[in-house]
Amino acid sequence: MDQPSNDLPSRLLLNLAPWRNALAWRIAFSGGLDSTVLLHLLAHLAKSQSLPALSALHVHHGLQAAADAWPQHCQSVCDALGVSLQVVHVQVQHGASLERAARDARYGAFLEATQAKEVLLTAQHRDDQAETLLFRLLRGAGVRGLSGMPRERVLGRGHLVRPLLDVTRAELETYATDHRLSWIEDPSNQDRQFSRNYLRHQVFPVLTERWPQAVTTMARSAAHLSEAQGLLDELAKIDLASASSVSDFDWLGLPSLELASLAALSAARQRNALSHWLAALTPMPDSDHWSGWEDLRDATGDACPIWRLGQGELHRSCGRIWWLSGCWLGHPCSVVEWTDPSVALNLPDNGVVMFTGQSPDGPLQIRYRQGGEVMRLPERGHRDLKRLLNERGVPAFVRGRLPLVFRAGQLLAVAGVAGLNGNVHGGWNLHWQPPHEDQGLS
Repeated sequence: MDQPSNDLPSRLLLNLAPWRNALAWRIAFSGGLDSTVLLHLLAHLAKSQSLPALSALHVHHGLQAAADAWPQHCQSVCDALGVSLQVVHVQVQHGASLERAARDARYGAFLEATQAKEVLLTAQHRDDQAETLLFRLLRGAGVRGLSGMPRERVLGRGHLVRPLLDVTRAELETYATDHRLSWIEDPSNQDRQFSRNYLRHQVFPVLTERWPQAVTTMARSAAHLSEAQGLLDELAKIDLASASSVSDFDWLGLPSLELASLAALSAARQRNALSHWLAALTPMPDSDHWSGWEDLRDATGDACPIWRLGQGELHRSCGRIWWLSGCWLGHPCSVVEWTDPSVALNLPDNGVVMFTGQSPDGPLQIRYRQGGEVMRLPERGHRDLKRLLNERGVPAFVRGRLPLVFRAGQLLAVAGVAGLNGNVHGGWNLHWQPPHEDQGLS
């Protein structure tokens, strides 16, 4: 049974209690019913409660002519409540799903606007949670997807919080009517070609006619699944801790895991651990498209399989799996002249090289492996570079990126590889700081 609307302020305060020490609360304000009620509640609570600074954020998608009048409506509402408003215009990238594209643009604006120790509040409610559960169920989502929208999550340097997930749409409508609030009716909310609108207007009325408590029980199921996902996350952390051994090449700054530890797990635990590890790096494929992981895991001999994912690639080398993205997916090939070896040299898309100690006389060149390189080592004579890299267990994907220093056609040093990166008698070493641009983290 719905609770009275006059109980909403105390419930809202209880839900927001963990966030009372935030620097600011920003309300995602579309001007619709849900966000209008949330803004009104908070603005009036701020008169009697010590709350973080309130402000509103309106995202203008520009998808329909009617929306051009919405920023002015939002401004008038905020002015009446004494709350500042920021209007952000976004470009929606049209694709297969306009709903998804608009959501991505909106959350991109939220991410940009939320500063450190700030909280962005959105007004999704219990009915939205039930719709999300059914929508994802029809798309074949797993436990994580079926756990619905989380009450809170990290958003850039701040947090996103949904304080109305235990409130029904009917309660919000009652509050709005009681307080004579005005709000925007988005015409697109009636367009049943959009999946969520179809569920809201066509499916849920039928469900609730037969099962009046359907929304409540579905939201309860989402909460159970959220708890189950928490347990899966705990298991993933245990399994990843076992696979997070120290590597001789941690200095590359690339995420990696020990393959043998993962392979010893059941197939389900492998997928669970990898999904948890990769979640911050790339969108994951659905359960029918994990053959890339199996091919990588089961490869034998000298094979160097690659599993290509949305934002990068998973490589296997030297008994580990490695995540590569950004400029690591390219292969530097240009020759770079190093006229003053006493000064660090920036390499195009490949970090920085520098000498410590007394740098060798120039002019020098930085080149990359083409095959057939030979290097002279004290007491060993001339040795094939490929064999030297094999001896030191250099991962295959790194070899084409290693800066090689030449002088007058002679290979002097290989940056970053112990035993090949210096001259003991000359008193110098060649250091390489690999590229550390965005590795796909989000």
